[in-house]
Amino acid sequence: MDNNVILEVKNLTKVYESKGASVKALTDVTLTVNEGETVGIVGESGCGKTTLGRCIARGIDATSGQVLYHTQDDGVIDFLQATKAQMKKYRRDIQMIFQDPYASLDPRMTVFDIISEPLRYNSKMTKREIEQAVDRIAEQVGLNKAYLRRYPHAFSGGQRQRIGIARSLILQPKIVVCDEAVSALDVSIQAQIINLLEDLQKEYHLTYLFISHALSVVKHISDRVLVMYLGRVVEFGETEDLFAHPMHPYTQALLSAVPQPDPDTAVERVVLEGEVPNPAAPPSGCHFHPRCAFKTERCSQEAPPLQMHDGRLVACWNCTGCNPPE
Repeated sequence: MDNNVILEVKNLTKVYESKGASVKALTDVTLTVNEGETVGIVGESGCGKTTLGRCIARGIDATSGQVLYHTQDDGVIDFLQATKAQMKKYRRDIQMIFQDPYASLDPRMTVFDIISEPLRYNSKMTKREIEQAVDRIAEQVGLNKAYLRRYPHAFSGGQRQRIGIARSLILQPKIVVCDEAVSALDVSIQAQIINLLEDLQKEYHLTYLFISHALSVVKHISDRVLVMYLGRVVEFGETEDLFAHPMHPYTQALLSAVPQPDPDTAVERVVLEGEVPNPAAPPSGCHFHPRCAFKTERCSQEAPPLQMHDGRLVACWNCTGCNPPE
């Protein structure tokens, strides 16, 4: 893994206005991503992980904050403030792979047209050059070139996801946001797609933001893991350390639910009280405090900042993983 920063997200906030109510999907999310690494993004449904991925890729516009992309020519572009000319030049460098491989493919277009569409709009390649590029990427993702004139409905779920991957990589991006890219697939197909993503990462030196609720998959593919709860980052660190020694109480509960491959390995299940709060009316202070066994009065009054604890970023006043309260 390189130590060269390729992406910085600073104080990213996304607010949705609905029927007079404001819903904060993201609150001051901050992270740094190194070139060539995979950052896993995990949390319960509704925690904001997909919103974060789409704000970074400019699929939706953030309300405030910065998404700083470090370009190959040593420039730094804030995607949230970029001009049309800058976006035209650098937009191709960040692409997405979506969760539902069928819904993300136009059923009226052939596979060839689906994969080649980004090239037709973002390059000045000749028709022959486009055909060669599509054939090349199809081969690399494991698609039979003889089937490129068929339509998406003729393919299996795993093959459709390979089509989506080919479309995302045809512009040779630097960063790929994988939004639940394997969750809709059978377990055996998931493994094939994960292996494919890893092979492509090595070949093209890609940087992945891997959004998933499948923690075992995240553990396998990620170099570092970002844990989110109700729109906020609660923990961020190296994958091996985080899984072996989770510090935030929410991370502890999340990882305790992961099935163990060894049936003789006993892991005490941490059961959280209550339900995930309504994001339109979140709790005061630390959003997690109503469900936390280690909460104090301060937790209900002040939101803890993301601070370094033993080489890991944790947002917790008590930091139960490294310094349990008496």
